Amino acid sequence: MSQLPEAKLDILLARHAALEAELLGQVGADQYVRMTRELAELNPVVEAVKAWRAIGTEIADLDTLIADPATDADMRAMAEEERPTLEIRSEELAQQLRVALLPKDAMDERNVVLEIRAGTGGDEASLFAGDLFRMYERFASLQGWKVEVISASEGTVGGYKEIIAEIQGRGAYAKLKFESGVHRVQRVPDTETQGRIHTSAATVAVLPEAEDVDIDIKDTDLRIETMRAQGAGGQHVNKTESAIRITHLPTGIVVMMQDSRSQHKNRASAMNILRSRIYDAERQRLDSERSADRRGQVGSGDRSERIRTYNFPQGRVTDHRINLTLYKLPQVIAGEALGELIDALTTEHQAAQLAAQGTA
Repeated sequence: MSQLPEAKLDILLARHAALEAELLGQVGADQYVRMTRELAELNPVVEAVKAWRAIGTEIADLDTLIADPATDADMRAMAEEERPTLEIRSEELAQQLRVALLPKDAMDERNVVLEIRAGTGGDEASLFAGDLFRMYERFASLQGWKVEVISASEGTVGGYKEIIAEIQGRGAYAKLKFESGVHRVQRVPDTETQGRIHTSAATVAVLPEAEDVDIDIKDTDLRIETMRAQGAGGQHVNKTESAIRITHLPTGIVVMMQDSRSQHKNRASAMNILRSRIYDAERQRLDSERSADRRGQVGSGDRSERIRTYNFPQGRVTDHRINLTLYKLPQVIAGEALGELIDALTTEHQAAQLAAQGTA
């Protein structure tokens, strides 16, 4: 196992001390929020560094005691017995620190644009897309996050042909970024009279919410069209041109929004989604260039990759990227046990990063 970079640990300790000192002085409101957030992120790392170094000192003291010929035999025996326990704890803390020191994704703390679309399977796929949305909605609630539906196209018998929502909460992207891909369901539909199991699918895309500073979109690169809203809406439909369609000409990405009666709100929502899609497409392009083989990596972002199967007859959920099966389908689909899958994916990703560092 690779050694910890002592110089980097010293820098973290110095930064933590500097932040604490600065907060005792006069700072503006925005600066205070930024500094306290950074301090909160550093606190557990600094505590682990201090604990790891303290145990290192204890082990060194024990080694001195054991090596000293003048040490009493009983005292030496106690020291030899205590040392393995301290070594185990030292390695546990060292591993925590290795993970904490891994390069962070700049988007991890961002809000998320969640897009779910029904795939193969007709009405059953729309119902499954609805199940997936409620799963993420419940999971978000358990994290203390806020979910706001931006656009929704309902299925003919329920669920959604497509639903786009914003999930607002600290660390939302860090938790949900490995959910992108094709989700498959195997179950007996309510309309199936002979009890046959059907397979259908839905595609999930999790995009970090991009800001103006993340990506520069020129007005000349946009084609903006207004039109009358289509579908249900009573007297409002076809009376005002509130619907909007924005095309980003360089990439060909198109976003249409008509859920609000306000053209201004529809335009703002469409631009938010457009920014996130352009940013995500650029991230995927750069990731593909950096790695010759993205398929072997967790969270490659390939939207066509089948990542998970929800088998209702057997009550199991299988994530194919890490070959993990949980016989907790009701709890997962209710959002309560989804965290177990997410934590396992995150751990696998961190292990791959550590392995890459070790071979670098």
